[in-house]
Amino acid sequence: MKVKVISVLEDNYMYLVIEESTRDAIAVDAAVPKRLLEIIRREEVVLRAILTTHHHWDHARGNEELSRLCPGLRVYGADERIGALTHKVTHEQELRFGAIHVRCLFTPCHTSGHMCYFMWEDGSPDAPALFSGDTLFVGGCGKFYEGTAEQMYKNLTQILGALPKETKVFCGHECTVRNLKFALKVEPENEMVKKKLAWAKQRDDEDLPTVPSTLEEEFLYNPFLRVTEEPLQKFTGKTDPVEVMRALHTEKDNFKKPKERPNPQAMLAFDWGLFSPFLEKK
Repeated sequence: MKVKVISVLEDNYMYLVIEESTRDAIAVDAAVPKRLLEIIRREEVVLRAILTTHHHWDHARGNEELSRLCPGLRVYGADERIGALTHKVTHEQELRFGAIHVRCLFTPCHTSGHMCYFMWEDGSPDAPALFSGDTLFVGGCGKFYEGTAEQMYKNLTQILGALPKETKVFCGHECTVRNLKFALKVEPENEMVKKKLAWAKQRDDEDLPTVPSTLEEEFLYNPFLRVTEEPLQKFTGKTDPVEVMRALHTEKDNFKKPKERPNPQAMLAFDWGLFSPFLEKK
């Protein structure tokens, strides 16, 4: 099983999962058909199915065009709002694509019909993979657009958090640096947060993806997976894990990236009016 990480739109990821013995492929969140088809041609594979995590346009907008261009294409998802849907899936339903097993994991909250996909191959030395859409991010979680803190707590602790710790996490967006800046505000003494943030900044500078992470790592620096830890309870002033989750979500929604300190000389120049001639309207 080979996973191609494809950066699209402003900060989205879509994925092409290749079954290497048959050269068949599955797309996850096929948002940009042209880009996906270029990679399919280059890899010399046949697209058999699309797994869509949720109906938002930046995850599902390519479904109709791909269905038109690839007759017989199967489109899986848990929400009737997903375009070109052919197979509606349910929690813990299992699919099979050659040697690849897929377990569907229902995680409503970001949207009421959000589905994650857990994949593995029997007898493979490679770690299993989780395609978590906008439920679990590297260092964070998705917005609660159509759900509650109770749902997200269950999603992250009882459903996704119960998967094998070596599971690789492939999420729907590249927002790792911002997530970890918030995590550092929550836990300023957490050395794992500091290390991961430094690493993520370096990747960002080099225009490289920060996916995948692993579930084991996420439990060390992702505040939304650490709601029972003392520093998180101290930060939120709550002890009940769901209330910690709710308070964290509110804080994250209001979180702004620290502004860069302005250059002192530039500020003096403004104070002295040296830029005035350039700022006056003609």
